[in-house]
Amino acid sequence: MTDHEVRPLAGAAPQAVAGGYFVANYPPFPFWSSEQLDEARRALATPPAPETPLGLYVHIPFCRKRCHFCYYKVSTDQNAAEVQRYLDAVLAEARLVSQQAFVGGRPLRFVYFGGGTPSYLSTQQVAHLADGLRRAFSWSDVREVTFEAEPGTLSAKKLHAIRDMGVTRLSLGVESFADHVLEANGRAHLASQVHAAHGWARDAGLPQVNIDLIVGMLEQSEDDWNADVEKTLELDPDSVTAYQMEIPFNTTIYRRMKADGRFAAPIADWPTKRRWLERGFARLEERGYALTSAYTAVKDASRVRFTYRDELWHGADMIGLGVASFGHAGDTHYQNLKDIEPYVSAVEAGELPLQRALALSRDEALVREVILQMKLGHLDAVYFERKFGVDVLARFAEPLARHREAGLLTIEDGRVRLTRDALLMVDAMLPTFYRPEHREPHAA
Repeated sequence: MTDHEVRPLAGAAPQAVAGGYFVANYPPFPFWSSEQLDEARRALATPPAPETPLGLYVHIPFCRKRCHFCYYKVSTDQNAAEVQRYLDAVLAEARLVSQQAFVGGRPLRFVYFGGGTPSYLSTQQVAHLADGLRRAFSWSDVREVTFEAEPGTLSAKKLHAIRDMGVTRLSLGVESFADHVLEANGRAHLASQVHAAHGWARDAGLPQVNIDLIVGMLEQSEDDWNADVEKTLELDPDSVTAYQMEIPFNTTIYRRMKADGRFAAPIADWPTKRRWLERGFARLEERGYALTSAYTAVKDASRVRFTYRDELWHGADMIGLGVASFGHAGDTHYQNLKDIEPYVSAVEAGELPLQRALALSRDEALVREVILQMKLGHLDAVYFERKFGVDVLARFAEPLARHREAGLLTIEDGRVRLTRDALLMVDAMLPTFYRPEHREPHAA
């Protein structure tokens, strides 16, 4: 397969349409704007609400290759000096943000290094970044530090450095154990490197190792997917995250589709992916894993937690550092400048590198928490009554009734529980809970 060919999925499974599916936040990103940057500055200059947890997200945009399905802000052509300049800018931004009243001297509750590929950094750069962040913020209350890693960028030495920086959860971006699938999707690593990286992570004593999988990738057959699940079980990770493949409009795959005049994405359709994922989750459950969200299975739910997810989905504040990163200050969303050079230049000039923002109404903040917590598979009406003074069963009576009649959820004693079928398609359900002005056609 050449870099310019996109072949249909083996086995001739029905194909999906292109477009976004996964719901990452609310209100949707198209409603954020540069016109609301003053709202972001005001939020950052305002002391935090009492008892609100604070987290930190750090975006590392560098990768060895750009995956064909990737829609994140990444760069594959930076030299060592440019990487170092970027890291210095991130640390300068950290110092700027730490002086904002919004931080208020609060210790961090969670830290997340995402990308891109954080493990692209050298051992020395990892240590430099961690040291600078610890000087900018208090880590005295940190309960979880997550670090995303591409297996082919890891070594035993680097994993010890990652452990020494305080990482408690290493998330290995495996996606598939089939080399032909990895190649078709533009991944830089091979399956053999996954096994080596996992072994080094265990030897380094990292408390939690997570494996990321994607179901329905280019050229992935059902047999390939089933083998991915079995090989994951052989490694016996602490947790597994599995996402259904989608083709957003800003991906290499979509650009090739458009150039060829194609309308159907060359991957399995949603019913097929959900069937495969259901089988994968069932197999994990047979081996003692438990589902804790629409995407996550953990081996020991009493020990393995996802503080980043749970705190953020319950309204925690979050500092977003780095190019294109997102933050949440009070009830105001903000995003940094989306390109590296403008971002670095703004920070070097002593400015907050803001691109766009959105101040949420109280009702929008309520909707946001409702839809994000639905990804956990349940809602507790008492929680929302205490926090927002709103009866969510009445506020969302129409969509709840519709989904209950469809057999997708139950309501009993003030608790909403999604069925397994609903959990597998929860992102398609969420727009029914949006405010009317935010509803748009949603791929599913």
